[in-house]
Amino acid sequence: MSRPAQAGSGRFDVAIIGGGLVGASLALALQPLARERGWSIVLVEPFAPGGGYQPSYDARSSALAYGTRMIYEQLGVWSAVAQRAEPIRHIHVSDRGRLGATRLDATEQGLPALGYVVENAWLGQCLWAALDPELVSWRCPAEVVAMAAEPEGYRLELADDTQLRCTLAVLADGGRSGLRDQLGIEVQVRTYEQTALIANVSFDQPHGGQAFERFTDDGPLALLPLMDNRCALVWTRKPADAQRLQSLSEKEFLGQLQQAFGYRLGRLVQVGARSLYPLALAQAQEQIRRHLVVLGNAAHSLHPIAGQGFNLSLRDVHALTLALQGSVAPLGDLATLQAYVTAQARDQRLTLGFSDQVTRLFSQPGRLIAQGRNAGLLGLDLLPPARQWFARQAMGLGTGRAPEVFE
Repeated sequence: MSRPAQAGSGRFDVAIIGGGLVGASLALALQPLARERGWSIVLVEPFAPGGGYQPSYDARSSALAYGTRMIYEQLGVWSAVAQRAEPIRHIHVSDRGRLGATRLDATEQGLPALGYVVENAWLGQCLWAALDPELVSWRCPAEVVAMAAEPEGYRLELADDTQLRCTLAVLADGGRSGLRDQLGIEVQVRTYEQTALIANVSFDQPHGGQAFERFTDDGPLALLPLMDNRCALVWTRKPADAQRLQSLSEKEFLGQLQQAFGYRLGRLVQVGARSLYPLALAQAQEQIRRHLVVLGNAAHSLHPIAGQGFNLSLRDVHALTLALQGSVAPLGDLATLQAYVTAQARDQRLTLGFSDQVTRLFSQPGRLIAQGRNAGLLGLDLLPPARQWFARQAMGLGTGRAPEVFE
């Protein structure tokens, strides 16, 4: 993979702080505007992109909703991503020990897949390879340690004592953004008192493009289909229990996971490295200021069980690009950025609400609550309109409209 050019000048129109999946997606989305309007774009990223994709059993992955595929098709990168994107053709949602269950099927929606699961390293390589070094420069490895507002943009202080200036700064440096805190942007956090155990596992039977969301008295677990007949596991438990599961031997861990999940895909035969992530719903109280946008996990972090976090961030990228494309005001204009936030507010509200309510509903103990869940899942399975609504949420089309096309 050819590396984008390192940034030369110290002044840019757009500086994207964070060259991960969200930041790189924004850079790709802005390239046509940069070409048309003569904008200069720089990505500032602490970790250099790898020299090429290397398959790994333990590779972390992301669930891409069908709406995300539509956006990447518009950006011209989907054909590359699809080479290692495993389609989700069926989703099975169940409550352990109870009859309630619902099944979503891609053919019922008239689509080839409900979504896709792709390794983050592969997605990142596809995005970086699609960046035009004539339009997008890199400062990498480099870290922004401070930023300050100026009359016409922001001044960025880097760890190597150099400075960059930009007209529009985009903060996409993750959920633990120290720069967001420096700027005094408050974050509303709702902790779940849960930890996600993340790992890749394999069964002795093919997964057949099936994804599973299974709710148990100890917490929900999700299994998503991956290439090479692997499955990505997200198992939500109380923090102490998650640590206990992480410390078990492979045999003991597979035995407990088998007991919780069952034998729908046969016998579990392998688990890779197990990682733990504390879970919370977090939302920045400001996503824009004049000459500033907060994006990705720095703007909002969701529970992973619903698989909506990255997909929502990509729809934010899409909406921001459309707002900039439709504006004749100077770059960084507050009214333009406010139009972006207004356009995306309903999507964010619905997606965060859906993720939070599903998490809370299926994490609450108690017989009456369990009976209500059971009835709800049976209702989804028996009522096509309700199942259609749930499927659209899962596909990232819950706002009722497909992503608009870039001009």
